[in-house]
Amino acid sequence: QVQFVESGGGLVQPGGSLRLSCVVSGDMWSIPAMGWYRQGPGKEREGVVIFRNTEDTSYTSSVKGRFIVSRDNAKNTVTLQMNDLKPEDTAVYYCNTYPTKGPWGPGTQVTVSS
Repeated sequence: QVQFVESGGGLVQPGGSLRLSCVVSGDMWSIPAMGWYRQGPGKEREGVVIFRNTEDTSYTSSVKGRFIVSRDNAKNTVTLQMNDLKPEDTAVYYCNTYPTKGPWGPGTQVTVSS
């Protein structure tokens, strides 16, 4: 069963940047699409980005132009570079396959506040 461990979150001021990482246990080569998801305070979990390859990536409109996703199958990692962060980006961030399967990891908390 594929499992996920996210890291890299923290407290950052508006306009700042963070780089999240997700280590995937299991065979990443067999996973056609990965996603980053987030759950803000009092909100439902939502998809942030779906990533198949550099030519086939879909960002939710609120992060388009600010977030960049990449994956390294050899290192079993998926990375989310987040730039120009806004208070509304505050959430716990998770990675999983797309569509989701397997248990959710612990997530990593991102707090954007001055």
